[in-house]
Amino acid sequence: MNTRAIHWFKFAAPQNFYSLAGRMWPWFATLATVLAAVGLWISFFVAPTDAQQGEGYRIIFVHVPASQMSMFIYLVMAGWAGFGLAFNTRLSGMMAAALAPTGALFAFLSLVTGSLWGKPMWGAWWVWDARLTSELILLFLYLGFLALQSSIDDPRRADKACAVLALVGVVNVPIIYFSVKWWNTLHQGASVSLTKSPTMASAMLWGMLIMVLAFWMYAITIALLRVRNIILDRERHTEWVKNALE
Repeated sequence: MNTRAIHWFKFAAPQNFYSLAGRMWPWFATLATVLAAVGLWISFFVAPTDAQQGEGYRIIFVHVPASQMSMFIYLVMAGWAGFGLAFNTRLSGMMAAALAPTGALFAFLSLVTGSLWGKPMWGAWWVWDARLTSELILLFLYLGFLALQSSIDDPRRADKACAVLALVGVVNVPIIYFSVKWWNTLHQGASVSLTKSPTMASAMLWGMLIMVLAFWMYAITIALLRVRNIILDRERHTEWVKNALE
């Protein structure tokens, strides 16, 4: 029991996690590439044309995964930040910092693709819909996290300040998710649910699920690559980093 605990907890050390991330990221990058290729092929060449929205609906194969990942990454980022705040672990803050730019990218992509989808469907690029507005707030939270991180010279102090911001912002995630149920919004509800049968054709569903997995693999790949750079930067004065860079 103790041996197994030591085996797993050793990766909490930045040096050990750096090596682990280096071994893992190529596998996730390969999966991301393959899944994205298959998902895009199904989405644009196999999935049928929607009876009501025509060909324009195909943007959902990017919009929906981006929206989901923007929320999920924030939860994971806040989890890492909170863990670092509670246990003062160095790697936790590094992981939170590594996840934030990718989360911001997905939030931005969600808003852009949502606008492109909303123009032909609603007749406007933007409406102050509850879900759109709360997603915009999520983007600002990501940007605020990044700005705060870069404005404080001491990385450990920056991690603690950003952890507080991340934990406060968590309340916005359930607001995004449940906004279409809590308020009368223009945004449509979920087409896929764990408790109900999907309301889309099987080819559409498979394209959506594969694209979601592709976005997951991409997010993990980029986070692992970015955290390796953060570790090298923060540990640059240690002997092992000097040896690794030689």
